[in-house]
Amino acid sequence: MNHDYYMKEALNLARKGWPQVSPNPAVGCIIVQGDEIVASGYHEQFGGPHAEVNAINVLPENISPSECTLYVTLEPCSHFGKTPPCSDLIISKGFKTVVIACQDPNPLVSGMGINKLKKAGIEVITGVLEAEAAELNKHFMTFHKEKRPYIILKWALTEDGFISRTPVPASQELNNITGQKAKELVHKIRSETMAILVGKNTALADNPKLTTRLVKGRNPVRLLIDKNLGVPRSYNIYNEEAPIIIFNANKESTEAHVRFIKLDFNGEILPQLLRKLTDLNIQSVLVEGGASTINRFLEKDNWDEAIVFQNPDLFFGNGLKGPEFALKNTFELVGNDKLYHHFKNETMPVKEPENKEIF
Repeated sequence: MNHDYYMKEALNLARKGWPQVSPNPAVGCIIVQGDEIVASGYHEQFGGPHAEVNAINVLPENISPSECTLYVTLEPCSHFGKTPPCSDLIISKGFKTVVIACQDPNPLVSGMGINKLKKAGIEVITGVLEAEAAELNKHFMTFHKEKRPYIILKWALTEDGFISRTPVPASQELNNITGQKAKELVHKIRSETMAILVGKNTALADNPKLTTRLVKGRNPVRLLIDKNLGVPRSYNIYNEEAPIIIFNANKESTEAHVRFIKLDFNGEILPQLLRKLTDLNIQSVLVEGGASTINRFLEKDNWDEAIVFQNPDLFFGNGLKGPEFALKNTFELVGNDKLYHHFKNETMPVKEPENKEIF
């Protein structure tokens, strides 16, 4: 049997559930009899039935599970959460063979679902298209394996390396760098990320909303680093379109959609921030600025992806320099803008930032 072929079909199904299932992983399931797919399903919505349940529910009554192989992109759960354990359901239906792409890193599941299936006498085959399955759920995998959110850094540059004019012009239009297609892509990335982070200076200079208004998708939780609460409550970042968390030095409270979390600004900020986000089950963060905030993530090696747009036709001449980062030679075009997409394990060395005072 061609395990790769059927697992690829299961992965294609799993992608349909992303990002609606977040913070759960995206999972797809295929049931095969002989060489024919006879049922399929995927995890469609957070809190809803898992992929295995959806596939089993549409298996024709005249087909016995004992004659089928079940393919699933992530280890079946073995605990009661929002739904009953999928491993118990698979066992009760009488499947004889289960093929799994990768093990679930969640300590509530990790290995236990596989062991339960094996103890029930089911043949379990693991590691089929494992890398592809892990990539699909990179936010979830990083969060549970490394006990921190998956960090994506994003910024936009002029051709001469600036991210903003200085002083910042009164009209935001004069400070725009990228075109409409790039903006839409950024909003799509926001919709697939659980939270979006900026520092105080960016909030004051740009007055951003940090929403997904250009695409269909949910707004991320907005995160603001504002030591002395210097951003006025009238600014867009405080509006009611999405929750906001303000990391500050003075206040710990919750007011409707606004939450204040106190940090010790005499110590290292990023480790505290990442611990707090992990405790809040925020599995992924898009860091949108400013340059000094992004530089600190780079300096401390606290990042997983860097997404950099560059307008090849725009020159500011002077202004605020972009983050200290060596762009690779390859890029793709998004509209007229260049898109450089880095992953930490493939990037060139990061240069030491000049300005370490960011908050």
